[in-house]
Amino acid sequence: GKLPKYVESVVVQKDIIKFTGKLKTAKNKFKKYRLKDLEGKTLLPGFIDGHIHFGGLGAQAIGANLLAKPDGEVENIDILIATLKKWAKGDYLKKDGWIFGMGYDDAVLKEKRHPTKFDLDKVSTTIPVIVVHISGHFAAMNSLGLKLMGITKDSKDPKGGIIRRVKDSQEPNGVLEELAAIPTYMKVITPQTKKEQVYFLDKAQDLAMSFGYTTIQEGRAYGAAHESLINYAKTKGFKIDVVSYLDYTMKDKNVMGFSCAANHTVGKEDEHGIKDYSHLTSPWTKNTYTNGYRVAGMKITLDGSPQGRTAWSKIPYLIPPSGQKKGYKGYPAIADDKEVEKLYELAFKNNWQVLTHTNGDAAIDQMIRTMKPAAKKYGNKNRRSVLIHGVFLQKEQYKDLKELNIIPSMFTMHTFYWGDWYKKIIGEERAQKIAPAKSLIDDGFKITIHTDAPVALPNLMQIVWASVNRVSRNGTIMGKDERISPYEALKAITIWSAYQHFEENTKGSLTVGKLADMVILSDNPLTINPMDINKIKVIETIKKGKSIYRRK
Repeated sequence: GKLPKYVESVVVQKDIIKFTGKLKTAKNKFKKYRLKDLEGKTLLPGFIDGHIHFGGLGAQAIGANLLAKPDGEVENIDILIATLKKWAKGDYLKKDGWIFGMGYDDAVLKEKRHPTKFDLDKVSTTIPVIVVHISGHFAAMNSLGLKLMGITKDSKDPKGGIIRRVKDSQEPNGVLEELAAIPTYMKVITPQTKKEQVYFLDKAQDLAMSFGYTTIQEGRAYGAAHESLINYAKTKGFKIDVVSYLDYTMKDKNVMGFSCAANHTVGKEDEHGIKDYSHLTSPWTKNTYTNGYRVAGMKITLDGSPQGRTAWSKIPYLIPPSGQKKGYKGYPAIADDKEVEKLYELAFKNNWQVLTHTNGDAAIDQMIRTMKPAAKKYGNKNRRSVLIHGVFLQKEQYKDLKELNIIPSMFTMHTFYWGDWYKKIIGEERAQKIAPAKSLIDDGFKITIHTDAPVALPNLMQIVWASVNRVSRNGTIMGKDERISPYEALKAITIWSAYQHFEENTKGSLTVGKLADMVILSDNPLTINPMDINKIKVIETIKKGKSIYRRK
């Protein structure tokens, strides 16, 4: 509802909520019970992130923490180098052979630039080093890392990516953008042996449970990472529910959850070359979870990172990135509209839910115009396509989103993490409008909000805080009119997020008949000072009535 409803007691039998209401009524109705007194703490439905990369949480938990405050301590390149050196003395390097770290942020680093191979050579010249940018859209390597990956002065920029060069030469400087970066760092941080895969996913799940997740999303699964999720489900089974979206590049290699090794059947093509996979069956593509795992749809990425200035914008960035000229607007990940149209047609024909990464307003326009033909041809009722991020989303685009029944999953944490940086790279006026939320809700949208972890820690209380307060690192309010209430923010990580994943009938609220997926918090986000919401801690996480995490 529009207002929060409090209950005095919740009764759970096995994995289902059987009653909510007065404690006295509960005691009279259920004679045999075990009573758990919350002692003033707050019980909520279990958390569901609108968009997160569950598979990446293992690397975040294991690798060097290169995040800036409040999630880490790395605020200049010297600290980054020291952090990597310290991490290299630990045990994991012996298993992996690479020094790696996650989450550096050039917008926050004192030097306001990416670390280069010259910086990372100070960490080691005898061991390969790779660091992944907070956005996940950039990476940097030392000289040995570049050599092992075969990146030289003769390497050409891949389609949809850039290998940055030493000034006035073709020599790579160690910094990689977009599709030059992502496949490269995935080769390093994705565990290869089954033993390591289990180790990474154990750590990922532990981290997620400590932040109150009972359902989590893998927002871009492909290759060995997807196979490791299936293997984990088969052998151990997940304690929480993992809902997965396969990268669009998997469409012919690993179709919607079918094992690469077992999938010998080629999809049937129609007269337009669009394949029909409806005759294939898999335990992973059902609407229900198998051992805590299911594949729900496809992920398409249309541009890059706005704070990294690779998002595709209609208006030029005020400060172009290194190597770019005045008037630079970022660039599309898939330049050919016809190629994107075919992806949407493939998804709509096979009834796959689609998540589309679009940060820039130009990329959002591309999503709208290329999705419309598929929606017209196959119908668009209850597809619940999702716009992921939407940092530069404009009000004039709302009408088309509504027509296409698109759910906006908004990256509101940008207001805190990069609000001050946006004022420099896109100007004060545009910066005040990033990642809208309140205007979408007022226009009738069910929105979700997300961490995009391992971009940041998977701390949904930090995201609720950012959505409610919209305060930058320097204390500037970033779009006062786009602030949402604490209650709206909680709905965006519970009932509305359950709706986004077609699970509103079983999750998202403390309702009789739903799963007993719950989280206990140290304080009530609805009554605490809004500026203290990010200080709230998860005390306990409960999945299907069983405690799966308790804070020590």
